[in-house]
Amino acid sequence: MEAPRKVVLFTAQEPSGDAHAAPVIARLREAYPDIEPVAFGGPKMEAAGARMLGRTADDGVMGLAGAKKIFEVRALHNKVVRWAREHPVAVHVPVDSPSANFPLCARLKPMGVRIVNLVAPQLWAWAPWRIGKVRRISDVLLCLLPFEEGWFRSRGVTAKFVGHPVLGALLDRKALAEEASHLPAGAPRILILPGSRSAEVRKNLALLLDAFMLVRGRMASATGLIVASSEANAERILAEVGGSLPFGVEMTTGNIDAGVAWCDLAIAVSGTVSLDCARQAKPVIGVYRLSAAEVFGAKLILRAPHRLLPNIIAGRRIVPEFVPYAGNAEPIAAAALELLTNGVRMQRTREDLKGVAASFAGRDPGRISAEVVARMARGEAVTNEILDGIS
Repeated sequence: MEAPRKVVLFTAQEPSGDAHAAPVIARLREAYPDIEPVAFGGPKMEAAGARMLGRTADDGVMGLAGAKKIFEVRALHNKVVRWAREHPVAVHVPVDSPSANFPLCARLKPMGVRIVNLVAPQLWAWAPWRIGKVRRISDVLLCLLPFEEGWFRSRGVTAKFVGHPVLGALLDRKALAEEASHLPAGAPRILILPGSRSAEVRKNLALLLDAFMLVRGRMASATGLIVASSEANAERILAEVGGSLPFGVEMTTGNIDAGVAWCDLAIAVSGTVSLDCARQAKPVIGVYRLSAAEVFGAKLILRAPHRLLPNIIAGRRIVPEFVPYAGNAEPIAAAALELLTNGVRMQRTREDLKGVAASFAGRDPGRISAEVVARMARGEAVTNEILDGIS
């Protein structure tokens, strides 16, 4: 009789986690027929072939919105644990969202479930003292950023740098150029990315649009383009502006890569989209708006000198960042104008971004992560020395 497949349970709480998990699930389905990926997650995980147990990653859990979802998250954990008691789980893959996923790991691990965290928690930025908790609740950390592997290993954690799905996928430059040719005309072309989560859009959209309009006041032919991550996100954006975008700004939905190919500069809510820009060597200004009190509190907590991913990876400030930020649009617009009018600075920034992208060369996060997860599901020993042999 054929042996039952090993169940690997993925849990994602945000759209970004849905995107991170999808290539791992696709690779497991393709290369490991003895593994069954099941998921509480989003549409990308479902499209990749996971058997869906619930939809939990259609919007993000963070900030004030997250506080309102505490009971919802607890109910989800209870549901996951009940399911795991009735269906033996070999490996749990919590995807990012440590505040939501860590308590679940702590409940599943005593049940004999092995834990492989996909996306290492950014303890190096804000909470290095929590490393003991990570050692207790995790068996392996799969790290997206180059320096994280060494940081965690030096603190007694089994960790592997797998690369980043944004920087691991090849671009079809010809197809992107064709798609970009149908986007709005004008110069300079400014991409506006207000985030995928409802809280991000609510906090940041007006600030980003104000910055664009200030740039347009100095450069009358400037054109703005918003790329919404989904139709729901597009509706949310239009609702925030009362149903009508400012003159000179258009919106499309879907392919962020085409928007990046189209633009000269992006003004974006801080997050993974800064790596989408780095992949095509397009300068980006990172923004994340908070209240003055929240900014003060964040500066007391945050330990890393930089907040935007390209700067974190480079170890120096190569693109402007306003993260966290409680000010108005003028400094953001000034940073944009300085880049747009200084050819030397623009070219240097593009070269620096190429260097960031090069640090991920040769890494296929879906393939590497799937091999680690499959080994764990089969009960094999996985040490840092063994992980070094996976490439």
